Formats: sequence, structure tokens, C-alpha cells
Amino acid sequence: MTEILLLNGEPLHTVTPQLLRATSYAHFSSLQVRDGKVDGLDLHFERLDRSTRELFGRSLEAAQIRAVLQAGLAHTDGNASFRLTVLDTDLLLRIEPPIAPSTTPVRLQPIQHQRALPHLKHTGTFDLIYFGRRAQEAGYDDAVFHTAAGEISEASIWNICFARGPEIVFPAAPILNGIRQQVLQRGLAAYETSPVLVSELASFDAAYLTNSIDPALPVAAIGEVTYAPHPESVRTIAAAYASQAAQPI
Repeated sequence: MTEILLLNGEPLHTVTPQLLRATSYAHFSSLQVRDGKVDGLDLHFERLDRSTRELFGRSLEAAQIRAVLQAGLAHTDGNASFRLTVLDTDLLLRIEPPIAPSTTPVRLQPIQHQRALPHLKHTGTFDLIYFGRRAQEAGYDDAVFHTAAGEISEASIWNICFARGPEIVFPAAPILNGIRQQVLQRGLAAYETSPVLVSELASFDAAYLTNSIDPALPVAAIGEVTYAPHPESVRTIAAAYASQAAQPI
């Protein structure tokens, strides 16, 4: 499958300057589609509507989103990577081949930074790419952000969570509450949201990154703090996801 673009459900063969300009003030959601289903699809609908209300002052109905996704699904075998970008009244859907989750634990460089309007999944990603590159130049795989007070918040394109025994802890600092993170939280019998300080990272048994592609990518190290494989939290997270069925488009 090559990349396909649909604008409001119709194939888009050329991109106009006006459309390019519009992408600088927009929000989006990334979806991994498997057998025509998406994890947390209702959560995508809710976030896309809420963000559209905040950015453009209007609602975005689930039926309109679903129609565009269904049009995109017709160009696939039921398996794909979707990125749906909301450009005020227009919906731009990018369709690419499905992406398999990563399996290699990652090393993260802690960097003091906070995204602008962190609760929004907006198209302002310059800083994420910049700090990710800086981390790689320093010998890490990517960056993880913390506040001026030393509270871990999120990684460049992931949420992050931590484990103490079977207990899963999510940072309390301002973040984008990612869809995959919300699916995980739905499936957990209990979890904690509290400040996670850089100075206290060694008190945890493990850390994991979550996004639409990676449900629980193990973290090998954050700065000088290293984490060994931790089967107990792996089982807890796997059971939580297994309890949440994917939803058909």
C-alpha cells in the first residue's frame, strides 16, 4: 500500500497551498486499524470533537468522522495506519500501511520542556522532532520531558507510565491524555496518578511508553537510571489491554 490522502472522504491527488497553510493550525488523531477495528474508537471520537470545539468553536459529530474513516477503510484490506487531521471544516485522512509495535526497549534522555497546550494533539510538532534529535545525538533513543520542578510528563510521541510491583503509576504533570493510555486505564482494576520526580525514578521497577502503535514499549533507561525486565507489570498491562475489545469502524 502506498500513502493515500482523502479530503472529506474523496481522494486527494494534489495539495494546494491553502491546504498546507491550514495544517499549521489543526489537530489530529492517529489510529492503527486492524481487521477494520480500532482500540478506543469512541475515545478518538470524543477527543476529536472536544478539540474541534476548542480550536474552531464548532462540534464534530462522530457520524461525520466515521464516514471519513469508512471511506478510507475501502482503500485497504482492513489493516492500515490512519492519521485524521481536522482543518476547521475539512477532514484530511492519510492512509499508510499498518505499523507493527516496537519490541526493543528504549533509552530516554530527560529534558526540561513542555509542549504548548499539552492537552491538545495539535500539529505543532517542531519541538518534539527537535528534542528527539537532540536526544539521539546524545546517544539516547528519544527524549522524555519533565517540568521545571522535575516532574516527568510525557515522551516525544508517547505517554509514559511506571510500575511498582503490579501497581501502575501515571505522571500527574500536564500531558496529552493519549487514547492508548486511556484504554489501558480503562482496563486496569486500579492505578495511581501522582507526581513522578526525576530524582525518584530509581524507586520504580519499570517504565513503559504507550501510543497508538506501541501499547507498552519497555523503557531500558531514563538518564542514568536503568530498568530490568519486570514480568509482574507486563502481566498487569497485558491483562488490562486484553479486557478492552477493539471497536469496529
